[in-house]
Amino acid sequence: MAKLFGTDGIRGTVNSHPMTSQIAMDVAVAAGHIFRETLTYRPTVVIAKDTRLSGYQIEPAMVTGFSSVGWDVLLLGPMPTPAVAALTRSMRADMGVMLSASHNPYRDNGIKLFGPQGYKFSDKIEQQIEATVERMGQEGPDFALVGPDQLGRVRRLDGAEGRYMELVKASFPNDLRLDGLKVVVDCANGAAYRIAPRILYELGADVVEYAVSPDGLNINDQCGATAPKNLRLKVLETGADIGLALDGDADRLIVVDENGRVIDGDQIMALISLNMKNSGRLKGEGLVSTVMSNLGLERFLEAEGMRLERTKVGDRFVLERMKQLGWNLGGEQSGHMILSDYATTGDGMVAALQVLSVMVRQSRRASEVLNQFSPVPQVLKNVRFTGANPLDADPVKDVIREVEGEFGNAGRLVIRPSGTEPLIRVMAEGDDAAFVDQAVNRICEVVRASAG
Repeated sequence: MAKLFGTDGIRGTVNSHPMTSQIAMDVAVAAGHIFRETLTYRPTVVIAKDTRLSGYQIEPAMVTGFSSVGWDVLLLGPMPTPAVAALTRSMRADMGVMLSASHNPYRDNGIKLFGPQGYKFSDKIEQQIEATVERMGQEGPDFALVGPDQLGRVRRLDGAEGRYMELVKASFPNDLRLDGLKVVVDCANGAAYRIAPRILYELGADVVEYAVSPDGLNINDQCGATAPKNLRLKVLETGADIGLALDGDADRLIVVDENGRVIDGDQIMALISLNMKNSGRLKGEGLVSTVMSNLGLERFLEAEGMRLERTKVGDRFVLERMKQLGWNLGGEQSGHMILSDYATTGDGMVAALQVLSVMVRQSRRASEVLNQFSPVPQVLKNVRFTGANPLDADPVKDVIREVEGEFGNAGRLVIRPSGTEPLIRVMAEGDDAAFVDQAVNRICEVVRASAG
C-alpha cells in the first residue's frame, strides 16, 4: 500500500488517494483500534476542522470510523490546529484529530493526529496505523470493530472556542494591554476567522479584520501567511501598527510591519528568543529551527550568546528536538513557532502575542523590534514533478555536487522534496546574492529536465 503519512499527517487532493472518505474512515478505525487495545475504559476523541468545503465530507467519515471501534466523539467544529492539541490535553481526551491541509488551497485536505498530551503522533505510531489500514484492506475491518452495544456516542462540544481563547490569552503578560494599538489580522478565511479577532479585541487592540468570511472555497486564496500582499496593502491603507497573517489552520504566523515590510519566521524567532533570554524565560542554549532558517539568524544567535539547533523541515521534527534538549523555543522560517511553555505545537496567535507584548512593553514600532538581523541572501524555488522523484536522477545529483563544491564554506544548499506536495524545493544562501540566484536557477533547470 502507498504511504499515507507525509511530513505533517496525511494530506492530498480530496477524492484522490490518500484523501478519500474511505481512507479517512479506515485511518480512524485503525488508530482507534490500536489505542483502544491498551485502554480499560471507553476512550474519547476530539475532532476539529478548518473551513474547507470538504470538511463536511471527511468529518463524518472519521466519526463513523471512531464510533465503530468504540470511541466517543466530541466535535469542535471549525477550530485552529493548536486548539485541538490544547483541548485534547486539557479535556483529558485520548486522541485529537484536526482536518486541515494548512496553507494548501481548498481542493486539498488533510488529517493530523494528536496523542493525549497534545503532541503529534510519532513515525512509529503512523507506521502502525498504515500497517493496520493495509491489514484491513486484505482481511476486512471485522477484527477491529466492536459489537452494537459498544458503539461510541457522538456530540458537539459547546464552548470550545472560549476555552481555547483563554488558553491563548494566558500566554500574554497579565500586566500589559493592547490598548491604542491598531492591528490588522488576516485569518486566511480559515479556522481562526472568529477566534483571532476576538482574542486581540479582548486584550484591548483596535482590530481590523481581513479574510474572515470563509465560504468553503476561499481558504488561503490570496490571503493568509503564504500570500501577505493584500495584508500589506491593508496595513498601509489603515495606518495600522502591525499586520498579523495566519494560515488556514492558524498554526503559522507571518507579520507585516507598519511600513508594509513582510517579516518571516526567522525574524520573529530572533525577537522572541532575545526577549525570552533577557527575561530569564529561555530554557536551554538557544532555539531549534530547520535547515531552511537563514544563516543570518544563526549568526545573530551566536552574537547574543545563543545557538541555533537545526533539524529536518517540519514542526514535528523541531518539537522532537526541543523535547530531547529540554528547550522551550523552536520554529520554522515559514512561520511555525512553538513556545512549549504554552503550546505543544505551532500556534500563530501565541507567537503573535509574544511579538505584541514586546512592542507594548518597549513602546517600540514593529519595524524596530522585528529587525534583529540582516538576512543572508537566500533564494528558494519550487519545481513541480510527476512520477519518479527527480532527485534520484544522476544529472541532478551531479549538478548538486558541482554547486556544493563551488559554494565551499561560503554558503548553504538545501534541496529536498516537499512533504505535502509533489514539489522539489531548491534553496541556496550565501553572502554573494548573484551567485546564490545563479546556483538555484542552475539546479532547477536540471531538476525540471529530469522531471519530464
